[in-house]
Order: sequence, then C-alpha cells, then structure tokens
Amino acid sequence: MIKETRITLKNVKKINPEKIEEYIQAGGYRALQKALAQKPETIIDEMLQSSLRGRGGAGFSTGLKEKFTSDSCKTCTDRFIICNADEGEPGTFKDRIIMERDPHLLIEGMIIAGYSIGATRAYIYIRGEYYQSIKRVELAIKQAKKAGYIGQNILGSGYSLDFEIRLGAGSYLCGEELTLLESLEGKQGFPRIKPPFPAEKGLFGLPTLVNNVETLATIPAIIEKGAKWYLTLGSKDSPGTKIFTLSGDVKKPGYYEVEMGASLRTLIYDLGGGIKDGGTFKAALLGGAAGTFVDQSVLDTPMSYDLLKEKGAVLGSGAIIVISESRSLHEMTRSILDFFKHESCGKCVPCRIGTAHLVQMFQEFTTKTSETKPTLDDMIKKAEYMSKTSLCPLGQSPILPLRSLKQYFSNQF
Repeated sequence: MIKETRITLKNVKKINPEKIEEYIQAGGYRALQKALAQKPETIIDEMLQSSLRGRGGAGFSTGLKEKFTSDSCKTCTDRFIICNADEGEPGTFKDRIIMERDPHLLIEGMIIAGYSIGATRAYIYIRGEYYQSIKRVELAIKQAKKAGYIGQNILGSGYSLDFEIRLGAGSYLCGEELTLLESLEGKQGFPRIKPPFPAEKGLFGLPTLVNNVETLATIPAIIEKGAKWYLTLGSKDSPGTKIFTLSGDVKKPGYYEVEMGASLRTLIYDLGGGIKDGGTFKAALLGGAAGTFVDQSVLDTPMSYDLLKEKGAVLGSGAIIVISESRSLHEMTRSILDFFKHESCGKCVPCRIGTAHLVQMFQEFTTKTSETKPTLDDMIKKAEYMSKTSLCPLGQSPILPLRSLKQYFSNQF
C-alpha cells in the first residue's frame, strides 16, 4: 500500500496560507536565508546535482535552465524570472493547490531561483479564472515584502527582487512559455519561433528563466536539505516527488504527491480507491489533452519520464484521467480534437487548418460506413505533418493521443 511523500505539499492543510507567521514557524524562508549566504553559482550547482526536471510537462533539467540563463548575455543589466501559473491543461490542478494552500513556498522558490540567475524582476503569470490563487498570492507578496523577503536588499544580502502578478485571459496557448512572453509584453498571445530560447532572448529580449509553479515550489526543499537528500527519493532516471492529479472514473479524485517511480496502479487503486461505481478500468489519459492514452498493460509501469517514454506514453503535467469501461474512447477523442481546434490561435497554417481537418476526419470516421472514409492511420499521418510544421506545441500535440490510440486500442478504431 503506497503512501504519499509530501515535500512540496508538506504544509497543505497544516498552516493558514494567509499567515506568513505560520509559514515561517513551519520552517519557511529558511532555505532562502541559506541560499543568500552562498554564491549564485553554488545554488545552480546544487540544482544540477539534484537532477530536478521541470514539472510542467517537458521535463527539462531545472539546473541547466538556470545555468543557461545565468551564462547568457553577460553585458545585460536586467534578467527576469517568470512563474508560469497559467495552468490550462485539462485534468491538471496541482499548481492551483500550491498557490491557494502554500503561496509563500512558491515565492521562496522564485526568490532563490531569481538570485541564482541574477534576476532583477519576477513575474507570476496566473490563469485569470484562478480567483482564489490570485488573492492568496497577492497577499503573500505583500506579507513577504513587509517582512523583508521581497524588495530592496533582501535580508541585508545586497540582492533585490520585486514581484508583479499578471493575469492570463483564458487562452490555453499562453501556457506555452514563448506565447506567455508575448502576452506579458502586452501583445496578442501568438507563439514565437525558436530559437532563440527564453534563456537567451526572453521577456523584452533579455535573458529569462521560465518555470512552472510545482518546479519552483520544489526548490526550497532541495536547497535546505541538499541535492544528495533529494536523490534518495524517487527513481534513478526521475528523482524526487511528483504531484499527480487524479480525475475521471475514480473513487477518490484529488491531488497526491508521491515519489517518482510509483506505478499507475498504485496511484489509481491505493490512493484513488479504484474505479468508482464498481466499474472496470479501461484506460487512462496521461498528461491531459496533450497526452497519451494507455491501457491496463501500463498499470504496473513506474511513472517516470524515461520508462513511460519507452511505452509510448508521456508523464506530462501529472494529470491522470481515469476511464472506465462505461466510457467511449471515440467520444473522448472527439472532445480532445474539438479542444485543439477551439484553442488554436490560427497563426500558422498547419495548426489552423490541420486541427479543423482532424475534427472533420474524425466525424467522417465515426459516421460514414463507406470504404473511403478516413482511417485512424490517415489521421495520424495528418497529425504527423502538423507536428513537424507547426510553430508551437499545440499543433504538435494531436499526434500524441492519436498515436497512443493506435498503439493500445487499435481494435476499437
């Protein structure tokens, strides 16, 4: 029977998130004090040694991101750190929990990361519908500034950092870091061509570190307890813990933090209580709409970046949508394709036309009876063209659920 290992969620339901005193009493801002007593490069080295990978979905090395940003443009007088809190992936709600239940942990992680790269300003880009998150983070910033953790000469260290909150307007696409930068600059949320990457040329053309809420909220524990301690958690290829969000046909939906490498079966049955209403497991959608379907053959596979990749699946943001035998995979696929069509910004032709064409093809696939109707292979071929030619991850994403359906559920399509 697996149990949670709460590192990032350690204070959830244990402290009042609106009282900085309780956060400090629980050990809050201790890691920041330790970090400010060290050189910035020492912090980056610690993050590199920890092997922490981004918890937003891509799984890129957090330490390398910091190093690239720190090393970029030595003549630049300004650098920025941005928290991507525009959590829009269906089935994902972990970042909201952190912001609502432990906002000071996020702020502490951002200050440490900002210090490591020499950031002069911090931005938190929050999904506009997250009213409670916005309220809690705003209050936490005010409290932290009053206590001397934000602003000029933080804790007498000589390092200064101010915070600003910016609100998203409901665009799924603005959860992608380059599109988010466009929005922060006051432009329409269209994707940028990369390279250059944010570490080299980000906000206002300056070096910028962009990380999501969970990633930043993990930093204080690593700095306080050390990379060696962090490496004792999780698996070899994916150390540490991860917050998974369970939803769908499961008895106990919610958020669970476990060591990386826990199996899908333990998450669904030990923590989630199994399939609701006495149902039978049919599938799980891992990573949300931009994720992959898997069947029961993956239930005992450790939930880690590389091992899931070997199975043709993705870990993504940690969203797990459980699907029972009572559900139609056809209807779920239709909803995903409709979602991508609706959220496409229309800037590039492959995505604008491709998402609409996939919806049309799937409609014909499910309604036509002639031999000339599109097949799943036809849709995969179309999605492959999109993935190679689209500007941003939205147009590159439909291939993931479609290809996984062929791999695991070809008999139903």
